[in-house]
Amino acid sequence: MARIAVIGAGMGAMAAAARLAVAGHDVVVYERGATHGGALGRSTRDGFAFDTGPVLLTLPAVYRDLFVKTGRKSLEDRLGLTQVEPAVRHLFADGTRVDLPNASRAGVGQALDAALGAGSGERWAAFVNRAREAWDRSRRPLLEEPLWPNWQVLAEREPYPAVPRRRLLRRELRATTLAEIAALELGGEPRLRALLEQYALAAGLDPRTAPASAAVLPYMEQTFGLWSVEGGMRALADALYERCRERRVRFRFGTPVRRVVIRGGRAVGVAVDTGARDAGAEGTGAALAEAGGGPATTVAEEAAHVVEEADHVVAGVAPDVLDSLLDGVPAREATGAPARRTAPSRVTLLLALRGARPPEAACRTVVHTPDREGELAALFGAEPGLPERPTVTVHRLPDPSLVPDPDHEAVTVTATVPAATGEAAEAADDAVSAPAPLSSSGPFASFADRMTAAARREIPDLDGRLLWREVRTPREVEAATGTPGVPAPALAAGGGRWLHPANSTAVEGLFTVGGWSHPGGGLAHAGMSGALVAGLIVEGPDFRGSQ
Repeated sequence: MARIAVIGAGMGAMAAAARLAVAGHDVVVYERGATHGGALGRSTRDGFAFDTGPVLLTLPAVYRDLFVKTGRKSLEDRLGLTQVEPAVRHLFADGTRVDLPNASRAGVGQALDAALGAGSGERWAAFVNRAREAWDRSRRPLLEEPLWPNWQVLAEREPYPAVPRRRLLRRELRATTLAEIAALELGGEPRLRALLEQYALAAGLDPRTAPASAAVLPYMEQTFGLWSVEGGMRALADALYERCRERRVRFRFGTPVRRVVIRGGRAVGVAVDTGARDAGAEGTGAALAEAGGGPATTVAEEAAHVVEEADHVVAGVAPDVLDSLLDGVPAREATGAPARRTAPSRVTLLLALRGARPPEAACRTVVHTPDREGELAALFGAEPGLPERPTVTVHRLPDPSLVPDPDHEAVTVTATVPAATGEAAEAADDAVSAPAPLSSSGPFASFADRMTAAARREIPDLDGRLLWREVRTPREVEAATGTPGVPAPALAAGGGRWLHPANSTAVEGLFTVGGWSHPGGGLAHAGMSGALVAGLIVEGPDFRGSQ
């Protein structure tokens, strides 16, 4: 039985902890904050409850497998999962509205033909068929297996089979980016382009530079579906936390790790604050005994830190945070896939509304910007700022546990933004501010007003129903996860720019987990990173992924 120290209690870290514990290891999780779940936060007020991170679940099979492998009760024994219908409503800039059914490619084609004109569904279906080939080629190396040592193969090979466009006496054209797919394969139809590019934007990617392999993003959603969790996505984090506790994983909240202890080139423990042992222990003494006792063995005590032994250390933190824990020791081999250190973030509005949720409301509505070029220039230009007219996603779940009574509605509105915080973000916001339709103050206030204006296209009576609004910015993302950026899933091609570093590191015994490591960001990918780290520790470096 090995002693495992896990840094952070995010979803990837807890997935690794549960799998390692069921394999017989002694696992302690050190979390700097007061709770678990990482990005899967919850905000409550006046009987309303809101998810502050992801709102819907893709690829639930990842967590079904996790619960099957770590205990007797399945995921559905712990949670109510419901496929949302429609999967998404799109409100395009020209006023066109289309509802796309969940996990029905034929139904999506019919809906697009009806809303956008004959032939639209056929073009989209042909694109999704090609995206399936990209998924089949990249699924195992980019989701189910540890990152290949020869990762350059993934960086150089484009798995998407772009359609050649022949030109007289000139070289044929092939799409190499998502935007080029829209132009060359979707006929340049502006609404199909907006539909496709929104998947990149939601992941924090610039569709003009995101590789064609990003076609797997709409493929995953339209093939495997979207699911809501009864009680909100926070309930998924709670269920995983309880599964860890059942497997006798111990949690130390309010216990930031100050450094990873390295001796002889190997990670041998973590250093935490001297007073954190008592202050960070969860629950009562009885609860601790039930969970498996106290912390890992103390091997040394310093003036300010306690060093706690471990045979392996699993770090669920961003690359810059990891570097700060290593006292100058390189985390990665020079020949490894480089770490991505920045990513766009999000602003989330929490809207408490009087009046019942209309039965015709969609669970998720994408309200597209009328100024694509302006939005992309603001988000991904040389000097990123907040767009004047953002694309927003409106979530309206029919979950009674999220509202004080049936005569109220809880709505979240999200938009992708640069990860800049503080004065820089406020200055950028002021530079593009519009007259505020709502009284508000503080960072991102005028941008929140513009997001609210966009949401009115989906909720026309919003002003008359609004009780209050809270604005959550990249600062709140950083408070929950340790970094303001929201990492994207790993993608092939593009010279490796969209890959994430391997779960093993240059330090023997140190592994990384979560959205900033292979296979990248997103709930499903975080869950898979936990499976990969557990496999590497249990089976060793010859582990080749789930079978």
